[in-house]
Amino acid sequence: MATERPLDPTLGDGLGDEPRVSTLELFFDLVFVFTITQLTALLEHGLSTETVAQVVLVFVVVFWMYGGYAWLTNAVPPDRPIRRLLLILGMGAFFICALALPRIFDGDGVYFGVGYLIVVVVHASLYSRTYRSGVFLRLAPLNVLAALSVLVAGTLPRPAAYGLWALAIAVQFVAPRIAGSTGAFELRPAHFVERHGLLLLIALGESVIAVGVGAGDRPLDGGTLIGALLGLALAAGLWWTYFGGDEEIAGRAMSGADPLARFGLAINGYFFAFIPMLLGIVATAAGIHGAIAHLPDRSGVDDALILGGGVALYLAGECAFRRAMGVGWNGRRLLAVLAAAATSSLGVAASGGAQLAALALIPVLIAALDARDGSIDLASRLQGQD
Repeated sequence: MATERPLDPTLGDGLGDEPRVSTLELFFDLVFVFTITQLTALLEHGLSTETVAQVVLVFVVVFWMYGGYAWLTNAVPPDRPIRRLLLILGMGAFFICALALPRIFDGDGVYFGVGYLIVVVVHASLYSRTYRSGVFLRLAPLNVLAALSVLVAGTLPRPAAYGLWALAIAVQFVAPRIAGSTGAFELRPAHFVERHGLLLLIALGESVIAVGVGAGDRPLDGGTLIGALLGLALAAGLWWTYFGGDEEIAGRAMSGADPLARFGLAINGYFFAFIPMLLGIVATAAGIHGAIAHLPDRSGVDDALILGGGVALYLAGECAFRRAMGVGWNGRRLLAVLAAAATSSLGVAASGGAQLAALALIPVLIAALDARDGSIDLASRLQGQD
């Protein structure tokens, strides 16, 4: 079936005239990242099965709708007053959701549900102005159903509320199969890759903030400075594992795919694989704060598990992302996932500083081995030319 193009004739239809990510989209992303900050605060209150479940449920639901706006602005640049106003209205609704997060399962769930429903309605309104009825009628009812599930969950006690949140996620996981099964979405690869890369970069900034907050709670001495630099090195290492080449890989894969295959790459790479990557950043930020608080001392089990598990989750998501983009599984990255998780025992047995140092070393080793392999590949190609 032919790809259903946006109604707006000013958008162009080639990859060469793709728009860049606008400042308004970046502003929108800042509001979304505030929700990540709020989720990080939830984890810092203590590790429990229920807390982890709450963070996962809330994040997946919110990230689905964030992704909807990323797809929307990929097709409809916010370059007109009405589009900008609607996008800002969506930002305000996201902000309401973020403000309700600390007590979302303790009385403020209705506020979150109302904000989320507004997010969905604004999104549907912009889509209705852009795509023909086929795409709109397949996607909008599913998003509304998920939003209503979340809203009703806010009126119920926890066991029933969790069930409705799970229902919302189930609806969202089914939505791509229904809405995109015909290849109706036309994605502009360069903008799409750049938009999600910038989101990841802003989210990594949460880890840097965690370093500053953790160091600010201690006297500024040599140990604090070393711990802060180790935390910064870990955040930089996580940046390197993705931006050291994965973004370029994704750009080539997306650009070379037909519309239906491109849709699958976008869903598998930038939704399903990005979920563990971003949740890993949430946990890593909370863990860094705890590790700096216990630099010379043994970490608590919760703090060590959050930090090691967060980095492991991020690296596992990055492995899944590369797999989605056709690179295949990388043995050293899979070993890095296990190594990151194993550092939790180091934090408990030795100190938070020792765990931070070990975790900061893992991305360095990955980058060094990747660089070595790249040099070997280049040398092989040059020899072949001779």
